[in-house]
Amino acid sequence: MAKLTKESFIESLKEMSLLEIKELVDAMKEEFGVDPSSVAVAAPVASGAASEDEGSATVSVVITDAGAGKVNVIKVVREITGLGLKESKDIVDANGTVKENVSKDEANEIKAKLEEAGATVEFK
Repeated sequence: MAKLTKESFIESLKEMSLLEIKELVDAMKEEFGVDPSSVAVAAPVASGAASEDEGSATVSVVITDAGAGKVNVIKVVREITGLGLKESKDIVDANGTVKENVSKDEANEIKAKLEEAGATVEFK
């Protein structure tokens, strides 16, 4: 089996849906006994004070309630993420994360669009 380069791996990730990436992360946890997301988070913490500034510079946008206009919220999630209908519906149904590690300005824009559609949103 040929060794994957970092570039080819990243290109492959770009073609995957959010759910496929989640399944990949779960498989990596099972295979290697390591949570890749915790490694990515742990690395900046080691750098000290700079990590506090960087951590507050980006947020994740999470739906806490789809509200009565669930269909409209799904449409907005599709628009924001570029995901398909099923993936977008899964995010809305699970009150999931719409977008991770975005700037506060972008997060506020996303929040405004989702709230306009009837969802309740928070930042993490």
